Amino acid sequence: MERIKHRVTSYWALRAEGFETQRLREYNSEKRERWLTEFRRYLPQGKPLRILDVGTGTGFFACLLAAEGHETVGIDLTPDMIGHAGHMAAVLGLDVRFRLMDAEEPEFEPESFDVLVTRNLTWTLPHIEKAYREWYRILRPGGVLINFDADYSAAMESVEEHELPENHAHKLVPDYMQAENEAITRPLPCRSAHIISPARSGMCSCWWKPALSGSRWTWACTSASMPRSTSSSTRRRSLRSRRTNKQ
Repeated sequence: MERIKHRVTSYWALRAEGFETQRLREYNSEKRERWLTEFRRYLPQGKPLRILDVGTGTGFFACLLAAEGHETVGIDLTPDMIGHAGHMAAVLGLDVRFRLMDAEEPEFEPESFDVLVTRNLTWTLPHIEKAYREWYRILRPGGVLINFDADYSAAMESVEEHELPENHAHKLVPDYMQAENEAITRPLPCRSAHIISPARSGMCSCWWKPALSGSRWTWACTSASMPRSTSSSTRRRSLRSRRTNKQ
């Protein structure tokens, strides 16, 4: 494993227990229905789906969608997160499979999933283009990737001017851990000023894999109203566009 990934797993291991508590509270709040409303905008309707939650953390999306009757699998690079994800599913009485796995190197056969979902992940990946290629590979034709992301450390840059909201993921994180988070993520591709990505603009992006054979994603980037659970004070910009991007 690369050094940066060792550092990432060490950081999130320290936050895993607190994250499970946050996600359980979110699951049992009004935000659960808000998330489901958002998903229904993009999920294929009328049948159970096989869904992969990439970078599942403590399993919030995997549990949320399993409760709707879908077959869900969650993967994460941090063993402690996977452990707490399994515990969260058990607490909720849900049948969800969790596996320790690198989001950039998912160990699944081609065309294994109808849907890929991910939250707060892409801004932390060292090899983002590799990740998208792999996610394309394991999606079935006509499948969809739903990515919720924002640069949550960006809010810390103006903390003196704008106090963080009570539900911000960093609200109760000690200063030394906030500093470690920033040290890890600042050099990564999605933090570069030269890259325009969902991580910088704070939005939901959806990518469809063509139903017919081809080598292109279809991308629809929307101004989705992402529920503010552990999310940031980043303002969601209004943006609607469509484009194609080579695999």
